[in-house]
Amino acid sequence: MEQGYHIPVLLKESVDGLNIKPDGIYVDLTFGGGGHSREILSRLGEKGKLIVFDQDEDAYKNRPDDERLYFVRHNFQYLSHFLHYLNVGQVDGILGDLGVSSHHFDAAERGFSFRFDGKLDMRMGQGLKMTAADLVNTYELDDLKRIFWQYGEIKSSYKLASEIIKQRGDKPFETTTDLKLLAEKIGPKKENAKFLAQVFQALRIEVNKEMDVLKSVLMQSTNAIKSGGRLSVISYHSLEDRLVKNFVRSGDCDKNQADKDIYGRSEVPFKAVNRKIIIPNEEEIERNNRARSAKLRIAERI
Repeated sequence: MEQGYHIPVLLKESVDGLNIKPDGIYVDLTFGGGGHSREILSRLGEKGKLIVFDQDEDAYKNRPDDERLYFVRHNFQYLSHFLHYLNVGQVDGILGDLGVSSHHFDAAERGFSFRFDGKLDMRMGQGLKMTAADLVNTYELDDLKRIFWQYGEIKSSYKLASEIIKQRGDKPFETTTDLKLLAEKIGPKKENAKFLAQVFQALRIEVNKEMDVLKSVLMQSTNAIKSGGRLSVISYHSLEDRLVKNFVRSGDCDKNQADKDIYGRSEVPFKAVNRKIIIPNEEEIERNNRARSAKLRIAERI
């Protein structure tokens, strides 16, 4: 596959974090362009196995022809289900790059980017029923305001939501340009591109239920990873990183600290390998601007 399909972020650091055993079984939750998967495969021996998840048809078409790889064409929220289906008890490591593939952003028809005119879609997998257009045309004011504030960190979320409801009453939103033209009137002129990115990001997260899916797979990883195995997760949004950080600290995505028993002892399933988050260096950011917000956390199953 061409490197341009998707440039893997923190490639060496995230795969190093798995501490790969040549005969181990590993999972790549987000195959995408396949960069991380190919690096994992390069470190596995003949008896090693790699299970990859991706619901996107384009990703499936670009999978490597390798008998050690098993491709699951579903969302990674079904991790436990497919491990059971494949008769895999536990794995030696799980890697997740939570970023959206460059290919998705660059494909106008997928509707992920305001840079192109296309259908307002934003579905990671075409099996999902609700598109971004469905969302902006049907959500109530409070729900729209919530997702723009929570997932886009947009200060003018109420005004944006109000204007969307006002405009859709005259003509439903159908394309990325429809939304872009409205948002441009509300966002700050000096930071218009940043504002548009926040708007589109918020809708994408809601359409694909990304936070709920992340919570689910992190909780599943407790049983999925064997003792001494590793969890390596690259996030790009403060909410994603907070969920991963909380999970590693407490075993619960919604708790910052672990519960303690009457003797003050706490039991958590993972221990942090890197106390400080790992971020891309300047050279990588210069080579791949989409890496600028990436944060890597690595944990080991106790």
